[in-house]
Parts: sequence; C-alpha cells; structure tokens
Amino acid sequence: MNRLVLALASAGVLAIALAPTARADEWNKKTIMTVNESIQVPNKVLPAGKYVIKLLDSPSDRHIVQIFNADETHLETTILAIPNYRLQPTGKTVFTFWETPPGQPKALRAWFYPGDNFGQEFAYPKSAAVQIASIAHQPVPTTEATQPAEMPSAAVTTTPPPAEEPRQEVAQAAPPTQPEVQPEPAPAPAPEPVPQELPKTASPYPLVGLIGLFSVGLYFVLHVVRTS
Repeated sequence: MNRLVLALASAGVLAIALAPTARADEWNKKTIMTVNESIQVPNKVLPAGKYVIKLLDSPSDRHIVQIFNADETHLETTILAIPNYRLQPTGKTVFTFWETPPGQPKALRAWFYPGDNFGQEFAYPKSAAVQIASIAHQPVPTTEATQPAEMPSAAVTTTPPPAEEPRQEVAQAAPPTQPEVQPEPAPAPAPEPVPQELPKTASPYPLVGLIGLFSVGLYFVLHVVRTS
C-alpha cells in the first residue's frame, strides 16, 4: 500500500488523535495531534506524544507548516509544503503517510484540515525522498530548504521512483555436446569350411584283377552249364 490514511487506529497500530481548535483558528488551521509511536517528518523524527501543527502566520505563503510541542513552547520543525487536492472534503482532519522500509517510522505525507478540498503535502530532502520513492513507487516532493527564512522562495521539485531495470533473460548453458559415436563395423562372416577330400584308397589295380578273375570264373561256370 503506497498511501496509509489514519485518523484513529486500534492499539498496536499507529494512531493519531486529532482535536481541531475552535473555528476562530481557521486562519492557521491549528490542530492538536497525538501519535502513539514515532513518525517521520522532513528533517525530523517525532517521538510518540502530543503536538500542535499549524500554518506559519504569513499572508504571502500559505504552504509553510510549523509543528510545536503540546503547549507550544518549543518549535519542533518548520516544513515546506505544496498543495495536495482531494475530490471529497471531510468533516475531520486527515493525515496521510508514505510507506517506508521495515523498521523505519512512517513518513508523514499530507495534512488536510476539516472541510478543505486541499491540504499540505510535505517536501522531503533529497536523500529521504529517494528512499521513500523507491518504496512507494511514486514521485515525492523534494526541497533542500531547511530554514523558515529561505522557504518562501525555495524551489520544490519531485524525486521520481527509480526506473525498473528490464529483466534480463538468463542464458542457459547448452548441454555438453556428446561425442559422435561411430558404429563398429559388423564382423565379417566366417568363411565356409572347405570340404575335406576323402582319403584316397589304395591303388585300383588289385580291384581290376579281382574283376578279371571273377569274369573268368563266371565264363567257366557258364561253359560247364552249356556242355552238360
């Protein structure tokens, strides 16, 4: 949340009790403010307590705000402001706050007096404005004037929020290249076994002789058969 509007909050949360004075003080918008924890204003951190806030009694500049202690015996700080307009006035005093980093007091942003359609938005020194703008993501009124005498002629600029850096795509490392594996050549087919020759037998001449003897014997047998 960039803007926190609080009038009276429950215990444990920053609470501001507001008690505007009689309407006779409309010239300086005098308001009594009680806070239950520290708050930050330009160039000052106000501890929890009661304070009186009002405009500087100046007909020429109606945007210089003074903050006093509860009985107005001590001036806490003087703040240069710019007009902050609202569409719907309310019947009560309203303070708005800038969001701040965790652990730091809320920074008072603007003050609206009952019935007014414009309020006072406080200008912060550059160092504080840069920090607030980075958290709130909105431009913050900025001035380096700290002394009441220099505020009527002091310049008020704005501190913009820091530009968002473009997202950078993180290049993912390519997976390591796998070495190309060459397929091993198929093993050559085993050579067909050479048919082995049968062992040669002995010389064929004895067989021829046997065949011859057999033929002669067969001839004599046939001859005997014929002559008988």
